[in-house]
Amino acid sequence: MTYALPTPTARPAAEPNTVYLITSGDLRESANVAGWPVQAAAEAAVTAVFEELGWTVIRPFGVDPETGHGYISSQRMGMEVFTRIPEDAPLAVVTANWQYSHHVLPGLRTHRGPILTVANFAPDWPGLVGLLGLNAGLTKMQKPYSTLWSVDFTDQEFREGLRSWTETGRVAHDASHVRALAALPDGPEKELGQALAAQLRRDKAIIGVFDEGCMGMYNAIFDDELLNPTGIYKERLSQSALYAEMRTVADAEADAAYDWLIEHGMTFHYGEDPATELTRDQVQWQLKMYIAALRIADDFGLDAVGIQYQQGLKDLVPASDLAEGILNSTERPPVTSRDGSRVLHEGRAFPHFNEADEGVAVDALVTDRVWRAMGLVPDNTLHDVRWGEEYDGDFVWVYEISGSVPASHLGGWHNAEGWRQGHVFFPAGGATINGVSIPGEVVLSRIYIAEGVLQADLFRGSVVELPADETRRRKEATNPEWPIAHVVLHGQSRDQFMARHKANHVQVVYAPDAETADKALIAKAAMLDGMGIRVHLVGDVTV
Repeated sequence: MTYALPTPTARPAAEPNTVYLITSGDLRESANVAGWPVQAAAEAAVTAVFEELGWTVIRPFGVDPETGHGYISSQRMGMEVFTRIPEDAPLAVVTANWQYSHHVLPGLRTHRGPILTVANFAPDWPGLVGLLGLNAGLTKMQKPYSTLWSVDFTDQEFREGLRSWTETGRVAHDASHVRALAALPDGPEKELGQALAAQLRRDKAIIGVFDEGCMGMYNAIFDDELLNPTGIYKERLSQSALYAEMRTVADAEADAAYDWLIEHGMTFHYGEDPATELTRDQVQWQLKMYIAALRIADDFGLDAVGIQYQQGLKDLVPASDLAEGILNSTERPPVTSRDGSRVLHEGRAFPHFNEADEGVAVDALVTDRVWRAMGLVPDNTLHDVRWGEEYDGDFVWVYEISGSVPASHLGGWHNAEGWRQGHVFFPAGGATINGVSIPGEVVLSRIYIAEGVLQADLFRGSVVELPADETRRRKEATNPEWPIAHVVLHGQSRDQFMARHKANHVQVVYAPDAETADKALIAKAAMLDGMGIRVHLVGDVTV
């Protein structure tokens, strides 16, 4: 019998000194349309430098006349685009926006030619954030790549980096600020971390995930085979269950939580048009989400919880940020069990991992346990590595998260303001927890997958105070409705950080002073090491 065999898809042949240029977009078309002018300008600037080097740039797909943008906006589209690219051709992925990595990862996984990821380093459209997420995904799937970033693509570092890639297929970056964790000094911090790790591996913990894979973050999904040996297991939950539970929360319960926030000094900036302004009804739903999340956590005996908060949920209810920030706060409105007999997690923060990022989940759980055991305030959160510029001789990073910061990072609820989330991304609205993080010493970290194992980078920094006009400028240049932290990293430059960091997120927790921060970092390193996670110290770290 003769069968009709499939015909391989014909691909063009690679040509000398020719690079294929693609870009990955958002899944939200409103974001793609809004971001396209910045993306088009970035592509034009990168193309010009390639052409100066004598290279031809081919863009294997054009601008869609119906949508008005030229992003790869779905996984299927990405697969189709890669059929037009020679498998061994040099390939550049250029991004000037947040991008859903899974749109292009299938094609990148099987691509045989050299891969370069490129982003703008600008405040308005977060290409560098998208770049870090994409790089982390490539790192997780052990795909070699090179990476570059630039403010305007005219600086010497970018041009020399691109020249190196065209000549050798790689770009080298300085990694002298990174060292593997050596033997920690004997002492109470090491002993504490080891004991906490042994307890976790023996007694185990559960993280509740309300739908994995938020916003295309392949790097934020930790396989059970890697996660379980640390002592951490998943309870896979559905956002539909969270929504259903929200509908059972009485208005009086949400009102009580609202009254608590007002009594503790939080301010909400209300308007009348729910399409673009914050309303009391939006906040009511967010407080019902806060209560519902705690009750579901109680049902399953969870130790931390993560809400995806994007696809699906954003079309049903207001954003989850207010609920998330309250959960991450030790000082928060009390929530009782359904029968009213118990206050859930009384007097404690309940770790929440924003965007269901499981690297954040492990980090938040570990940080909470170490800091509480040391008698410190354990409130911690992720931030987006959003942008940064020099100020008064230091490179000061803009760390922002979409609103889910604990109030203690802002100095208390009296410094917290509820601003409406942007309507382009959050059609149902909802309040952020807006404010400016107070000056202080912080421990920073990221847990990620590389070389097929869980790894952690630990580093130190300081949150600094900038003048009000500079803070306002930075907020207006990025997202003024989001909370901001002005961060100076210890012993690592902007470019060292960009080349090394394996996520769009970074975890932040305060300590009362530098000495305590160093001690807490040692305890955290010992706990992570005891969990079987490969630990690295980055920058100036005292152990």
